[in-house]
Amino acid sequence: MSRVRVKCRLLVDFDGTIASVDTTDHLLARFAAPAWRDIEEDWKAGRIGSRECMVRQIDLVRASQTEMDEFVAGIEIDTEFPAFAELCARLGHSITVVSDGLDRMVEVVLRRHGLELPYYANHLEWCGDDRWRLTFPHARSDCQSLSGTCKCNFVADAPRELSIVVGDGRSDFCIAGRADLVLAKGALLDHCIENDLPHVAFADFGDATEILAGWLEGRITTDLGQQAQRAED
Repeated sequence: MSRVRVKCRLLVDFDGTIASVDTTDHLLARFAAPAWRDIEEDWKAGRIGSRECMVRQIDLVRASQTEMDEFVAGIEIDTEFPAFAELCARLGHSITVVSDGLDRMVEVVLRRHGLELPYYANHLEWCGDDRWRLTFPHARSDCQSLSGTCKCNFVADAPRELSIVVGDGRSDFCIAGRADLVLAKGALLDHCIENDLPHVAFADFGDATEILAGWLEGRITTDLGQQAQRAED
């Protein structure tokens, strides 16, 4: 009997998951007018969607390119994430970083840590002087969360490829119910509990590595048992 090979596509959030903090909130706290917090409350209350929220907030940012680069250089990541990514690559599983944050942050931080991973995020564009604007190359009009980056776009379509979501926030809600496995913390964990969605709580990527290894072994054991049953039949 051949050993079952499980192939997975991992969709991993950036802010608060790979990055230690929500980098967009920290950017706004550093460079935006205080009114950004009122806009945030409108979003949390469901009065506006994520796209409108972020466009209005980024419009309040005043930062030169140099100031922006210095800010991005200070972003830290979960120290266990590079080892997690290396393990997945060694086992033949792919990782795609999907973020409702800012592509400028994601690109620079991944590159600084030597992580050559595909990523999708909202596009932060410099408009000259200290002004910035935001566009949404990965949005969908029917996104349940009205996110700038609709993560449902990236759920695996291949029948033999399992989807694993790793995240912490509202932008992950739309795919939490469509994944084969959800590793959740923060608001995503609360959402999974409230909606009775299958999930496993995790604190960091050290936890995530152990959870993933155990889950994959369980899948393999189950599939081998099914193979054996079919052979007996």
